[in-house]
Formats: sequence, structure tokens, C-alpha cells
Amino acid sequence: MHRTTALPCAPAPGRLSEGPVWDHRSQELLWVDITAGLVHRGVLTQRGDDSGLPDIAVRDSLDLGVTVGAVLPSWNGTLLAPAGTSILGVGPKGTATIATLPERTDHVRRRFNDAACDPLGRLFAGTMALSTDPGAGTLYRLDRTGLTPVVDPVTISNGLGWSPDGRLLYYADSPTRRVDVYDYDLVTGTPSNRRPFARLDRGVPDGLTVDARGNVWVAVWGAGEVRAFAPDGALLTVVEVPTSHVSSCAFAGPALDILVITTAREELAPDQLRTQRDAGRLFVCRPGAVGQTPHLYEDLTTEHTP
Repeated sequence: MHRTTALPCAPAPGRLSEGPVWDHRSQELLWVDITAGLVHRGVLTQRGDDSGLPDIAVRDSLDLGVTVGAVLPSWNGTLLAPAGTSILGVGPKGTATIATLPERTDHVRRRFNDAACDPLGRLFAGTMALSTDPGAGTLYRLDRTGLTPVVDPVTISNGLGWSPDGRLLYYADSPTRRVDVYDYDLVTGTPSNRRPFARLDRGVPDGLTVDARGNVWVAVWGAGEVRAFAPDGALLTVVEVPTSHVSSCAFAGPALDILVITTAREELAPDQLRTQRDAGRLFVCRPGAVGQTPHLYEDLTTEHTP
């Protein structure tokens, strides 16, 4: 097993930094600060040390005024943001609502959490209760037919990623303390045959990404690590992060060989914040792997595009 350490980057700490995604067309990094309602756009820059790693500079930030679980680029240039109880399209002319969670009669307050696009450009976005009630969340698929539930119930819908051939979907419902794998029908966008893929002995799985060889990189909330698992579930790599609440990860850069890791300050006690001074920052490392070309959303209709 290989071990390496990630280094902090320049952007100021977020409350709950999450959802990094690389837009290979613009060579920009996107990420969110969930509870602050912020969408950030940044670029890789030179670092003032001899580490050989890049730094990150914020290019601009957008305040959506509501919790934002993720941000995804689309083929037409619009950003897709599952925020609060809606999926928003954010473009140069403003913001439009693409879809809204269906109304339910249980009076549980929910919000969108993590999201990702499949290889054919469908959006998968999960929900959770604000009070983290067990079984109150759902994983939805958004395409031209609308918003469709595909996994229900879940508690805290989190990391999503597909194998390079698109035939497997990896998924984390965090309180289960494991990552599951599904067979995935690319034609219909339907997951089936759920089974455990990797179990964690400490911490809980949060965001994840799948590299070009099919290895699954999992941010472990509460453990200060990103763990990489081979397609057979064997542990390959541990990336140590000097703060405990590691929230997500993604491969970035022109060669897709830089692992960008997001972290959080939320749920850390004051004494933990004093010792974990970089909590909430972005971190980078070069772990010896290469990511897949990012999947972009492609189903926005012209009447909804801002």
C-alpha cells in the first residue's frame, strides 16, 4: 500500500468545502461551500515552494443564497447546481430553475447534497434531511424526462462515480460506513444489483472519484484521509490530509494527475479548530494516478438555459 500527504492551497477556508470538479475545456476547477451557499471557480497556479505541486487561485465566486450541494459544468456552458430543494442552471444571463424536489407529506425538511454526471451526461443528485433523519433521502436522476428517483431510501446521499467503461456505479450513503457498487445500464441510466464494495474501519465515506484505471478514491470524513481502492476492493493508496473532515476529491490539471481534496470546518469543536488550522481548505497531491475526462451534463433544454 502506498502512502502520500496532501498540501494545503491558498484559498481561504470554507465552512463546508465540497464537490470539486475539473472543467477540462476551460481548465478551471469548480467547487462549492455547501452551507455558505457559494460556488467557486478557480485555476491552478504556481506554488512558491519546491514541492512540484500547483496551488489554486479563486477566479470568482457566486453566492446562491441557499445551501448548494454540488456544481457541475454542462456542454452548453451553463453550470448546474443542486441547491436547496431545486436544481439550478446558472449562466451569464442569470439563474433558472431546472427541476424541483417533489412535495412530500411527511414535513421533513430536505436539501440536495452531492451530485455527478454519468458518461452520457445524465445528472445524478441525492438528497438528505436537514436533521439527517435515517432513510429520509433519495438519489435522483435528471434527464430530459425530468427528475426520477433511482435509489430510495437513503440517509445521507454522497459520493458518486462510474467505472471507465460506464458499466459500474459506485455510491456512498455515508452512515452505512461503506461504498456500494451497482451494475449500471448506460442505455437507460439505471443502477441494479447493489452490493458492498469497500467498508471503512474508521470515519465515513463522503465524496468520491474514479480514476482512468477504475480505482475508486474515497474521501473519508472524520479520518483525515482519502483512500484509493482497486476495482476488486483492495486498498491501494492512502492520502493523508492534516485535518479530519475530508469531504470530497477529484482529479484536475491538464494531465488530470493532480488530486484536489476538499475539507470542512463544520462539526469541529473549538479545540480541534485550534489544532487543525487548515480545516476547510483545499489540498492537492500527485498520487501517481490519472483521472477520467470529466463527464459534462448535456440535457439542458433551451427554454431553461439562462
